[in-house]
Amino acid sequence: MSGMLVGELILWLIVAIVAIVIIVYVVNWLYHRSSKEVSFVRTGFMGERVVINGGAFVLPFIHDYTPVNMNVLPMGIVRSRQDAVITRDRMRVDIEADFYVRVQPTREAVSIAAATLGRRTMEPEQLHTLLSGKFISAIRSVASEMTMEQMHEQRGDYVARVKANAAEALAQNGLELESVAITDLDQTDLEYFNPSNRFDAEGLTRLMEDIEAKRKLRNDIEQDSMIKIRSRNLEAERQALE
Repeated sequence: MSGMLVGELILWLIVAIVAIVIIVYVVNWLYHRSSKEVSFVRTGFMGERVVINGGAFVLPFIHDYTPVNMNVLPMGIVRSRQDAVITRDRMRVDIEADFYVRVQPTREAVSIAAATLGRRTMEPEQLHTLLSGKFISAIRSVASEMTMEQMHEQRGDYVARVKANAAEALAQNGLELESVAITDLDQTDLEYFNPSNRFDAEGLTRLMEDIEAKRKLRNDIEQDSMIKIRSRNLEAERQALE
């Protein structure tokens, strides 16, 4: 009798252990925790729940789960050659910029990011494709208000205005712009100016006039220098003869 009792106890103990293991596995499977790098939004039964610091049960078929990347993501933009930006003085400028973007760490922003971007925050390349138009628009818009010389000499002001312009557009997706870095800014090669394009034609005309004026100035300086040298040489020869 005692042997049967011991056997039953062992059996129940095994069943209990298996049940506990199954329960732990199911709970671990259904319970999702956020981290410093990834928050998430649960929708469906009982409405929306945004989880930034904590966790929540996500049940199959009755809940939808959208992870949201909270890391800073660098996104590079290159506008050069035929795609170069056009300045206020109709010059073409090659520009390379890096935008550092992240989801704002608030429940409202995480909710907006999940609704408008879905899982793209977890796929930087897809997110870049989606947002690049906003960055390009900001770069072009501010460039059209400044001359090429101003963009070079007031680069800090240009960066600040681009950041403000882009940040406003990104806020619609729950994103914030941490910083903007202009890594390269230079005049586009003349071969990429299209004479049939009105803006390019104006830019080419001004550029050629500027180049010609500087060439003439350089030539005048060289001629003046040669005349002064000859005058000094003649004066030296005259003094030597005396």
